[in-house]
This record gives sequence, structure tokens and C-alpha cells, in this order.
Amino acid sequence: MTDPRDVESVERVIPAPPEAIFSLLADPARHHDIDGSGSVNQPKTTSGGRLKLGDQFGMGMKRVVPYSTTNTVIEFEDDRRIAWRTGSTGFMGKVLGGPIWRYELEPADGGTRVRESWDISESRAEKPLLRMGKVRKDTRKSMTQTLENIEKLLTA
Repeated sequence: MTDPRDVESVERVIPAPPEAIFSLLADPARHHDIDGSGSVNQPKTTSGGRLKLGDQFGMGMKRVVPYSTTNTVIEFEDDRRIAWRTGSTGFMGKVLGGPIWRYELEPADGGTRVRESWDISESRAEKPLLRMGKVRKDTRKSMTQTLENIEKLLTA
């Protein structure tokens, strides 16, 4: 059972169909456009096109210092759910690898309810550090901004 302190989630009803939202989420080339943290720069490597279960994609990142991630799609239900586990080679991967980013979509009055979750249950980083208030607060703020960015892109 996952410790409830290991998952942080935000949700928002976005006035757009699930297919449009999922298309953004399943396209790593668009992650920079929706990222609410300001840390996603550009895709490094991708299987090409729309992601599917088992695909890997690399991402150029910057959080104080530049680094790269290699992410693996571990959950996939077309237009409903997608999740990837972040990883990295070298030192950063040993310290920060393992969090899961998950998006769940369901029809709702006025559009689609989108839930974004940050799941550290399998993280290699020190969980007490990730559970701290500032890290969680910053992550929650970034996820809230990501959902706002998705809405702006799809309703502009």
C-alpha cells in the first residue's frame, strides 16, 4: 500500500474533450508548453510521435543546474490515463530518479476532469526530503500551473 504522504495530486475541470488533452500529454515535444514548473526545456530523445505503453523519452531539464531525464511510460489508457517514471543516468538519476508523473482524465460537466499526481512511492531520493512542506508546496503549485497551462492552450 502506498503511503498517502508519497502522492500529491491536483485536479481541474478543463473545458475540452479528453482526446485533445491526452494528445498534449502524450506528445513529449509539447511538455515544455504545458510545464508549470519552468524546469522542462526540450525533448532530447523520443520514440517519435504519440507515446504508448513502454515508450521512453528523454527531456532536457533545468532546476538550478541543467540535467536530462529518461522517462518510461508505465501506464497508458488512450484518452484516459498516462504515467511515466522519471529517471536519469549518472549522479542525478541515483539521487532523484523514480518519481512517477500521472495524469488521469474523466468526462465531467463542462469538460474533462484532469488529475495530475506526483508519486514518490518508488523514488530513489530520500522520501523525508521529498515529503517536506516546501518541496510538496512547490510541486503542488507547479502542477496547478500545468493544468492552467493545458486549459489556456486548448481554449485560446
